[in-house]
Amino acid sequence: MLLSYPQEKCMPELQEIQSTSATTLQSVLARIDSSFDLQRTLWTYSLLVLGILIRIWHASGTFLNSDEVMHFAAANHTTWLESYRVSLAISHPPLLIFVMHAWRVLGTSELMLRMPSILAGMAFCWFTFRWAELLFEKSVAWTMFAFVLFLPSSIELSTEIRQYALFLTSAMGSVYLMERALDKNSAATMLLSGVCLWLAIGSHFSAFLFAPAIGIYVIWRMFSQRPAPRVVFTWIAGQLLALALCAFLYFTQIRQLSQYFGGQDATQSWMGNAYLSHSYFIPGKVNPLVFVVGRTIGVFQFLFRQLLVGDIAFILFIAGLILIFRSRPASARVSSRQLGCLILLPFGINCVAALLRAYPYGGTRHSCMLIPFALAGVSAALAHLVKHRHSFAMAAALLISLACHVSTAKELPYVAPDAQRSSHMQSAMAFIHQIPAGEPIFADVQTNLLLGHYLCNQRLVVSDRSIPGFVSYECGGHRVIASTTKYIFTARSFYDQWQEMVTKYHMQPGFKIWVAQMGWYTYVEFELDNFPQFQIAPHDFGPQIQIFSLMVGQSMPDPKQLPTT
Repeated sequence: MLLSYPQEKCMPELQEIQSTSATTLQSVLARIDSSFDLQRTLWTYSLLVLGILIRIWHASGTFLNSDEVMHFAAANHTTWLESYRVSLAISHPPLLIFVMHAWRVLGTSELMLRMPSILAGMAFCWFTFRWAELLFEKSVAWTMFAFVLFLPSSIELSTEIRQYALFLTSAMGSVYLMERALDKNSAATMLLSGVCLWLAIGSHFSAFLFAPAIGIYVIWRMFSQRPAPRVVFTWIAGQLLALALCAFLYFTQIRQLSQYFGGQDATQSWMGNAYLSHSYFIPGKVNPLVFVVGRTIGVFQFLFRQLLVGDIAFILFIAGLILIFRSRPASARVSSRQLGCLILLPFGINCVAALLRAYPYGGTRHSCMLIPFALAGVSAALAHLVKHRHSFAMAAALLISLACHVSTAKELPYVAPDAQRSSHMQSAMAFIHQIPAGEPIFADVQTNLLLGHYLCNQRLVVSDRSIPGFVSYECGGHRVIASTTKYIFTARSFYDQWQEMVTKYHMQPGFKIWVAQMGWYTYVEFELDNFPQFQIAPHDFGPQIQIFSLMVGQSMPDPKQLPTT
């Protein structure tokens, strides 16, 4: 016989159990929230350790891309002066080259060469967190910390041999120390802020935009706060030296870059190609307002590496800006209008530069200076939605970051990690070493950089540039002939360069030449394979490395039929 209990008797017990569970959960969440304040140091360094382990894992097991090789090759010279002279042909200031010149004595493996960027990336995360703590609610600061530690874009920027990690840590170090200097009325701290600004300028030309954005904010702060004269004079001296450094870089490097781009301005050459063409305003092609809104959304799509999440983040940013302008900042010395303008100024100045075709603006790494300011708005809105509960805000940021890693809907302008595995490059080098020494290797500029690094074992080689448009050298027991005008071969540009190379180097019919293509957009093999006249037998080492041979004088298709892109 089944026993039954009156419903009236069960309901209070059920309600009591539910009430107890809810109370327990609230108690656990309250302890977690309070631990962010009581054990702040433990949380901070635990997250930093996790962040650096993720970056080391991300940077391990992949070969260097051509940009990374280019920067290391500039640094890998006997003297500092030689490295500096080579760096003048790179569209970035020389600080990273100097860092790599000194660092290479510790090791030249892929991971070791990427370690300065990894360390700089972690310093960027720490400075961003400390800066956010001074100006925003604690929940906003912790949310920003989680984002800069774990978003795909932040990880990528801090695991490559490029200038961005070094620039970001210097820039955020400058604004953090500036806030500290104004808060403590300290001239010494303001001097350190100036030093960081100089390092940012020496790292990346986007500092030319970052400096005036922060400068406008600082002037406003000083007019309202009235710091000690020594602090003001120290800041002015730092800005004057920064201006002098900008002038030095402009006259010694920026104005000279056109000689490396066929006499064209950089914005009309590589910076105006398909990758960056949408990041510059073209009068008559698009409405200025549409350009600004579209490119601003692109910033968030790049930041989150996911189109839908980026669009939602842009909406959250707008909401966060409204909240920042309407709420009281964490620091009593900063007004809500000043804080809101601090977030907007870098966007505004970058927009103006793009409208003037002076600098790109949009969803590329070139606008990375906007990352901390974009995340400030997004984090302010996200923290408000969870009622400034630290645990909820951190959990939301971590889940969003994880979703962006799992589902990357935005095509990346980089080699995918699986395609860039070191084992692919090792197999390719092993294959090249089996090629008879008398059969040369023909390559574009990008492939030549990689061959110079891996085939030559990072050694400097004596190259022959006597034939215009080409460079040749002996390396690893093989002769390499490379174009100096075509960074990446298309099928049509390869055909033209092949004919020119065969003629200028007096190659005889029946002579076998190996063609190698490595890195980004390596499609020549696939495009040529559609034409039986080429008779190629390709050797693929992952999707980004292809090697095949051609015979001088063999049948060729009509060049007009070859794709140009």
